[in-house]
Amino acid sequence: MTIYDFKEKDIDGNEVDFSIYRDKVLLIVNTATKCGFTPQYEGLQKLYDTYKDKGFEVLGFPCNSFAGQAPGEEAEIKSFCSLKYNVTFTQFSKIKVNGKDAEPLYNFLKQGEFAGRIMWNFTKFLIDRAGNVVGRFDSKTKPEDIEKEIVKIL
Repeated sequence: MTIYDFKEKDIDGNEVDFSIYRDKVLLIVNTATKCGFTPQYEGLQKLYDTYKDKGFEVLGFPCNSFAGQAPGEEAEIKSFCSLKYNVTFTQFSKIKVNGKDAEPLYNFLKQGEFAGRIMWNFTKFLIDRAGNVVGRFDSKTKPEDIEKEIVKIL
């Protein structure tokens, strides 16, 4: 199985076949709207704006698993992100990232070298153009601190 075999629902409820991301560099992030790290949306959007024309995508997955910091329905989350942070990168429906109900995509991301529980919101996984997970960054790592890694694989 590869990352391109997954299908996920976007924030509007439409199925997204991950094969559309083939040959792109991805940054996959579990997000939250009421977290101390929520301002990272700004940095994620800036990275997306800077590199989207070079084949870079940010994929945001709201996750309410950590202290209930992604409350509300998808429409509320989408509106908040759009109005407060001008988010235009792809956002998906809410997911769980740990435990028996974890989204299969996240179980896939947390394998091998990058195994282990997600500890908080805004954990980031960097995927190269071949679909390999090449980096995992914790919540404290700001999006701008990952930029050099992204540029290397673009």
